[in-house]
Amino acid sequence: MSPVAEEAGGFRVHLDVFEGPFDLLLSLIVKHKLDITAVSLSRVTDEFVAHVKTLDATEDLEETTSFLVVAATLLDLKAARLLPQGDVEDDEDLALLEARDLLFARLLQYRAFKVVAGVLDERLAREERRHPRTVGLDECFATLLPEVLIGLGPAELARLAEQALVPRPVEEVSLTHIHAPTVSVRAQADLVLARLRRDGTTTFRSLVSGADTPTTVARFLALLEIFREGVIAFEQPSPLGELTVRWSAAADADVDLSVDEFEGSPESEEGAS
Repeated sequence: MSPVAEEAGGFRVHLDVFEGPFDLLLSLIVKHKLDITAVSLSRVTDEFVAHVKTLDATEDLEETTSFLVVAATLLDLKAARLLPQGDVEDDEDLALLEARDLLFARLLQYRAFKVVAGVLDERLAREERRHPRTVGLDECFATLLPEVLIGLGPAELARLAEQALVPRPVEEVSLTHIHAPTVSVRAQADLVLARLRRDGTTTFRSLVSGADTPTTVARFLALLEIFREGVIAFEQPSPLGELTVRWSAAADADVDLSVDEFEGSPESEEGAS
């Protein structure tokens, strides 16, 4: 067994089949370039123990923990390789193969963590050389700043403030776009009353015969107002059937209709007054 080499690169091993850093040994085993069965783990362990004795307490704990994890994995790998190899015949053999693959995966994971740790360590060392600027602007540069000019005086500011604080007028919805009806419901009611007093009974179809749509609507509303006075009756044998209107009061009965009609927008009424 050769003595342990102490170099800044970390723990190194010296075997019959390999000599170099411990991490390189792991890399060769993972890449199947070095047979695990040819590695004497007892010699590696002895060399590592001698190496640990040269470290301080912090390095001792960190490196020993890492070595124990890897050494245990290598020991399992070596045991699996020394077992008889053959075709997979049962679930137990399959489980052994899966365990071997898992061990290789653990080695690969260890290598990945080592690489990432190295990258982070390198970046930390590089960033430690950078320091933020905490002082103010130099006097020679401060004089280069342009002078801030406010073009508003106190009077102008007061005017703008007053303008901003004045309550806005309440918006009103204009009714100028609403057109007054061209057909008077009151006039159509008088016409329908005269027709019913004369005929006694008629149909709604007959009452609106030849009338346009606004007139038809006005006469229908007039019928409803007259019905409210109780002087006519409606008869309709079936839904959507013919509507018959019959005068049910005396021929000379006085009918006082109160019909509310839209006679224009409020603006037009104010203008008229």
